[in-house]
Amino acid sequence: MENNLHDTSNKFSEPIPVFKVDPVMVLVLGFLTCGLYLIYWNIKVAEVFNAVAEREVISQPIAIFAGCCMPVNIYFYYLAGKEALPKVYEKTGQPQKDESTILIVLGFFFPIAAAMIVQGDINRLYK
Repeated sequence: MENNLHDTSNKFSEPIPVFKVDPVMVLVLGFLTCGLYLIYWNIKVAEVFNAVAEREVISQPIAIFAGCCMPVNIYFYYLAGKEALPKVYEKTGQPQKDESTILIVLGFFFPIAAAMIVQGDINRLYK
């Protein structure tokens, strides 16, 4: 008896969604909406990261709750810096660097600044 199971869990073959926003606009919209824009931003960035990594790096619930709950927010930026951004650097041909520590610190004290850094790195995908 032959077992033909294909491992398709957490595999993505979708094209990278376009989410190119000026990092300054992330700051402005984050302040104007009292942080509500960051919930939307987290969801869109999670879609981009998952497509770039070709697997689920950041799930939608984590992306949603990261906009409202501080410990989840820190976890979101940890995943972004440790697992997702290295894949972005690989796709864009940039040197590999670990930004997880700075993103965690900024995510704790000033999440909009961490979002601006991540958005700047994501924008390099579309040049």
